[in-house]
Amino acid sequence: VLLVAYVGYVGLGAGVLQALERPAEVRAAQHLLQEHWELLANHTCLRGPALQRLIEGIIQAYKSGVTLQGNTTSLGRWDFSGSFFFSISAITTIGYGNLSPSTVAGRIFCIMFALFGIPLNLVLLNEIGQLMLLGVQHCAHRIEEVFHSQKKASLLIKTIALVTGLLLFLLLPPLLFSDKEGWSYEEGFYYSFITLSTIGFGDYVIGMNPDRAYPAWYKNVISLWILFGMAWLALVIKLCINFLE
Repeated sequence: VLLVAYVGYVGLGAGVLQALERPAEVRAAQHLLQEHWELLANHTCLRGPALQRLIEGIIQAYKSGVTLQGNTTSLGRWDFSGSFFFSISAITTIGYGNLSPSTVAGRIFCIMFALFGIPLNLVLLNEIGQLMLLGVQHCAHRIEEVFHSQKKASLLIKTIALVTGLLLFLLLPPLLFSDKEGWSYEEGFYYSFITLSTIGFGDYVIGMNPDRAYPAWYKNVISLWILFGMAWLALVIKLCINFLE
């Protein structure tokens, strides 16, 4: 029964996503094809295969963090700050997919780094989650002494913990992303949840716009936000699991 419910839920998601996203995909493909033929028609010196190779080269370079800016290129995704953020995204299993090692040595190191880093990350998240839980329980005991009711104290402190977590990890961060990335609030909220849930699609990633100047503390603060936010969301998901079970 559980397997049928699982497959049915995934199938429902697939059907809804197909209905919502497929028309936009078709329109984007038609628009791209139209621009391709217009470019070849207006610039007869361009050849189809050569243009295709250039497009593929630009896509590959962008994946590696290199973008064209006039007659120069923009680097920076593999500086220490960018590498640190990539390391966080690797061992937290977020795996945005917008950046990956391109050398054999880098890929081998990434495997070994993740092999030991993922368990280390899980242990750390578990400890952070336990500290959060202990804090909630301590506050619950204090409130219980005031209300003389364990149920009221437990409900009140859980509500406070949920609202505080929502503010710190999901509702307020989009305001920072709007300021630093130029995203809308909806885009920032979407990025926050996709990141903290470790889904990590990679369609939105902080600090990747070459046209923006980011402060030195930005990625470091976001890395801490990811760690504590994942621990908080893991507790929320655990409550959902207990409810479903």
